[in-house]
Amino acid sequence: MADTVLYEVTDGLGTITINRPDAMNAMNTEAKVALREAVLAAAEDTAVRAVLLTATGRAFCVGQDLKEHISSLTADREAGTGNTMSTVREHYNPILRALVDMPKPVVAGINGVAAGAGLGFALAADYRIAADTSAFNTSFAGVALTADSGVSWTLPRLIGYGRASDLLLFPRSIKAQEALELGLVNRVVPAAALAAEATAMARALAEGPTVAYAALKASLAYGSEHGLSDTLEKEDELQSLAGASEDHAIAVQAFVDKAKPKYLGR
Repeated sequence: MADTVLYEVTDGLGTITINRPDAMNAMNTEAKVALREAVLAAAEDTAVRAVLLTATGRAFCVGQDLKEHISSLTADREAGTGNTMSTVREHYNPILRALVDMPKPVVAGINGVAAGAGLGFALAADYRIAADTSAFNTSFAGVALTADSGVSWTLPRLIGYGRASDLLLFPRSIKAQEALELGLVNRVVPAAALAAEATAMARALAEGPTVAYAALKASLAYGSEHGLSDTLEKEDELQSLAGASEDHAIAVQAFVDKAKPKYLGR
């Protein structure tokens, strides 16, 4: 896997680190391919019980690498093709689907600016913990583009249609505290503490009842798009699966014994 994205698995935690700090972790083609491969690997690896998505340097990810992008647009014009925008289908869509659909919790440790597709990656996580020096920007309209990387799906679900429309039509830098108040992130911590706090949170999830976490993700996703009756049926189905897990039996016995459960992830 390319050095633009680092991927390691330790004790059930898969850590994916975007690693183009000199470019503020902008996504060139190499980085997009590497991130896609890392996220898909984490989703498919049965040894991975939780995922931490983070980055190096002073930015989380500022989205598309515009230097590479403008070169590609020029080549498209000269050749009469439209290959440049196929990156949405080839790279961003698979990354977002894998982050949202994987049956394991994803924590985003947001160390700095998250803009454009970088914002999309962060919003696709199940839990977002941000440094107090971080900032957020939809960015798309600022370069005469529409939303991609799942933002038109995740953003209104987190902050509502009206606020999402405002932030997409009038892009601006949103500081960490406002992001917390809007609901873009779940928690803000001092920048110096982010790495340790995000890792500890993701590791706690990796050690938790991951069958239940997978069911919770599925239940939330289903409930956001279906009516009450259908959602109740889905909850019944998923609860039956969770209730039959070894982790549930372990949790109940630990409760009776007044002991800390040691989950197996099955």
